[in-house]
Amino acid sequence: MALYSLGASTPNIDADAYVHPDAVLIGAVTLGAGSSVWPGAVIRADDAPIVIGARTSIQDGSVVHTTVPFPTMIGDDVVVGHMVHLEGCTIEDLTLIGSGSVVLHEAVVHTGSIVGANAVVTNRMVVPSGSMALGVPAKVRPADVSVELIRLNADNYVQRARRYRAELRRVD
Repeated sequence: MALYSLGASTPNIDADAYVHPDAVLIGAVTLGAGSSVWPGAVIRADDAPIVIGARTSIQDGSVVHTTVPFPTMIGDDVVVGHMVHLEGCTIEDLTLIGSGSVVLHEAVVHTGSIVGANAVVTNRMVVPSGSMALGVPAKVRPADVSVELIRLNADNYVQRARRYRAELRRVD
């Protein structure tokens, strides 16, 4: 894994977290217990902190960034799909952020909600609990979101990270 300090800011990674060797973490990044960061993901906290809770997965190719003065806060048991861009936003616990989606400055995605694949959640948008944000720009729609399915997906990535920690070996 590539970990970089930027000035006095150094990533703080829980001993039970997993960061793939091809992921990059820079600056004031905090990664919680049981969380995972997958190949090609970049988490760059150069303008404000990035805090990622426990049992959260940041999947392949995703970018998590900040903008002055907005930190990026991601809760516990969050599933961040492949190729997602999160920037200066708040993602609460037990949410699913679909592959290819973008969540921008000061947006808040509340507990038990879903941002659909390729959706764009614009600045200051609020996605209420139990709803889905779909489309470009995203529109909020009521939904019957299964928090248990989100939790199962989050748990799957906790188990996957344990397997990778134990079995991943470079062969070239």
